[in-house]
Amino acid sequence: MAARDADLESLGQARERFMALVGEIRPDLHRYCARLTGSVIDGEDIVQETLARGYYQLSMSPEMPELRPWLFRVAHNAAMDFLRRADRRLAEPLERAPEGAGPGADPEAVRAALSSFLSLPARQRSAVILKDVLGFSLEEIAAATGMTLLAVKSALVRGRAGLQEHAAELEPPAPDPGAHRAHREKLHRYVSLFNAADWDGLRAMLSSEVQLDMVSYRERRGKEVGLYFTKYAEAADVRLQLATLEGRDVILAVGTGPEPRPAYFILMDWDGDRIANIRDFRYVPYITQGADYRPVA
Repeated sequence: MAARDADLESLGQARERFMALVGEIRPDLHRYCARLTGSVIDGEDIVQETLARGYYQLSMSPEMPELRPWLFRVAHNAAMDFLRRADRRLAEPLERAPEGAGPGADPEAVRAALSSFLSLPARQRSAVILKDVLGFSLEEIAAATGMTLLAVKSALVRGRAGLQEHAAELEPPAPDPGAHRAHREKLHRYVSLFNAADWDGLRAMLSSEVQLDMVSYRERRGKEVGLYFTKYAEAADVRLQLATLEGRDVILAVGTGPEPRPAYFILMDWDGDRIANIRDFRYVPYITQGADYRPVA
């Protein structure tokens, strides 16, 4: 048992060292993945998969690669896998870039809403995001995506033109009014109890098999989830409010400092009137960057 505990501790320390190594790169990984998918939520799922793949691959590698370009290559492959699973259009045939078209950044691409990038085939989307949002060189884009330099240039030209053509933000499908109203009422109740520090009232809302995912930190389930509210009671550093994000209702956590601003959000699934699943992004501080959230009165 002692040897097993020592092995687990060693694995935990190795993971902590890896997470510390990639800490500064994660926000840019998320910006890339969120724009590829049109979703800050899906983007973080891909970042988590990237880190899991990266940690495994690094443990099997005889030498340390140059971390940033290597991780972006892993993230690109993970994102392409996600898009294939989602049965989205991956690419269209790439042609030679028009004569005289330069690779300079297009400010419209930098300001484009997340959903606007979905109008582009994935390779064009990838090239535009890496160049115009993250500032990669053409050579770095080629290394991250596996495209040739000529294909990168063509993807940039066609992608920028596509963004200008499809500048209007895509509207999410309207939810079922009845189900949406019931879901919102439950979230309102949760927010009210949280802001009133009624921790027992919140615990009473949990299903017996509730699952908690503190993204990038830890997971709990069942009775252990009650500790979640104990930690929040001790911290007392946020207040909650209802908001919409990517066409769905979410709980927005807003800091309580002198200049309060949205810090992260929380997602919930329900089993009837009981909470079945909580996904809390408290430990993902970049998650609201670029997120199109709108407070609900």
